[in-house]
Amino acid sequence: MPLPSKLGRRLLLGVLLLVGVYFAIAVWAGAAEVASTIARLPLWVVPAACALSFANYAVRFLKWQRYCHLLEIELAAGTSFLIYLSGMTLSVTPGKMGEVFKSWLVRQVTGVRIHQSAPIVVAERFTDLLGYLILVAIGGLNTAPQFAWIFWSMLAVCGVALVLVGSQGFARFVVRTIARLPTIGRLAPRVEGAFASTRILLAPREIVLPTLVSVVGWGCECTGFWLIANQVVPDSVPFLYAVFAFAFSAVAGAVAIIAPGGLLITEGILGTLLRPRYQPILERTLALSGDAAREAARVHAAASMMLARLCTLWFAVLVGFVATALFTRRFGQVDESGDDEAPSATHG
Repeated sequence: MPLPSKLGRRLLLGVLLLVGVYFAIAVWAGAAEVASTIARLPLWVVPAACALSFANYAVRFLKWQRYCHLLEIELAAGTSFLIYLSGMTLSVTPGKMGEVFKSWLVRQVTGVRIHQSAPIVVAERFTDLLGYLILVAIGGLNTAPQFAWIFWSMLAVCGVALVLVGSQGFARFVVRTIARLPTIGRLAPRVEGAFASTRILLAPREIVLPTLVSVVGWGCECTGFWLIANQVVPDSVPFLYAVFAFAFSAVAGAVAIIAPGGLLITEGILGTLLRPRYQPILERTLALSGDAAREAARVHAAASMMLARLCTLWFAVLVGFVATALFTRRFGQVDESGDDEAPSATHG
C-alpha cells in the first residue's frame, strides 16, 4: 500500500464510514429505487462530472504553487503537482486536515520540515472556505433563509481567524502557553515557525487572488453537481440554485469539523435542498401526489446526492491514491516519522 500504515488506517476508516453512511441512506431512500434511478442516467454524466472535478484540482493547484513560492519551497512542476494530488488521498479526514500528508512528501523530496510547510494546508482550507462563501452568496442565500445563520457564523469565524493569525501578540501568547506545558512544551519553536509561515500565506495582499482561484475551482464542481441533478430530474434545478446548494452543503460540512470530509452533514443538507426542487417536477411528470410525490423526491434526491459526492469527494480520494502510488514508485515509501525522528533529507 503506498500510504504509511497510520495514514492508511485513517483512509480505511473513511472508506468504512462511507460504506456505512451510504448504505444507511440507500436503505432509507429505497436501495432498489435509488439504484434504478442512477442506472437510467446517460453514460456521459459521470465522466463529465469527474472531469469538472479534476478541472477544480488543476485550477486550485495554482494556489499550492503560489504558497510554495512564498515559503521558498522549490519543487519541479511535475513533482509539485504529484504531491498536491497525493494530498487528496486523505480528504476524508476532519476538516480535510489529513492533507497535511503533503508536508511529509515535501520533506521527502526537499528536506523542508513538516511544520514549515503544513501552514499551506491551513491557507488552502481558509481560502477555500472564503471561496465557498462567495459561491453561496452568488447562488442566492435568500433561497434558503433558514440556513443563513451558518453562512454568517462562518463569515464571522473567518474574520476573527484572519485577525488572530495576523497578530504577532496572539502568536507569542500561544507559543508561551505551549512552552509552559509538560510533554508538548518542546513543540513551541515549531508552533512559532508555523505561525510565521501562516502570516506570510494569509497576509491581506495574499487573500484575494487565492480566494478567487477557489471560486473558479469549486465552481467547476458546482457545475458538475448541476449536470447530475438535472439529469436525474430534467429541468428541475436552476444553475444558481445548484451553486448555492453544493457550496452551502460544503460550508455546513466544514462547520461540523469533526465529520471527516463533511460526511453525513454535507449529504444530508444536499438532499434536503434538492427535494423541494424535485417534488413539483415529479408530481407533474409522473402524475404523483402527496406521499407518493414526496417518496419519489426523496429517492431522486438521494441518487443525485450520492452520485455527486462520488464524483467529487470520493473521486478526489481515488485520484490522490493513484498519485501517492506514483510518488512512492518514484521517490520510495513515504517516511511517516515526525520531524524529531526523521532522517536528514537532501534537497532536490
